[in-house]
Amino acid sequence: MKTILSIAAIALLGATVTGCVEETSDSKQQGAQELILKEATSQTGMPAIKNFRERKLMKQIIEMRDQEGLVTYTYTFPEVTGIPVFLCNSVGYGLPAATQYTNPQKFVWKNGDNHLMPQADPNGLFSPESAEGTWVLCSDPSGNGKTRPVYVEPRIIVSPFKF
Repeated sequence: MKTILSIAAIALLGATVTGCVEETSDSKQQGAQELILKEATSQTGMPAIKNFRERKLMKQIIEMRDQEGLVTYTYTFPEVTGIPVFLCNSVGYGLPAATQYTNPQKFVWKNGDNHLMPQADPNGLFSPESAEGTWVLCSDPSGNGKTRPVYVEPRIIVSPFKF
């Protein structure tokens, strides 16, 4: 504990002595936190990961989601009842409504400096950083073999098998 307090004090003193352009409470806390994390890393090191199982699982999940014609089944999940309700046969997994096709930010050179600015999606609209809804590609119930995008606001479950 004394080591952590000493490191925090050194970080605060160091930030003051170095003469930062704009010293704020946030920058002081950030400097102190960085020193504490460096000390924690030097004392504990990194985990001895040998099999990388979680990374392999993530790769497998991403590849499975990329399958052509992936048939899934989508259910809404009413939080009041807690009982899944079938919504539709679907293709693939739902996309969160805030998913963006392009990078949401871009650098713009202005007044001799780079500024990070919002960037519109290809449709010219600016997507929100987060949204409650999900886009699901549901099979048309008329049986014509087509799929239609359905926007769903409640919580959903998308599964590769029926419940």
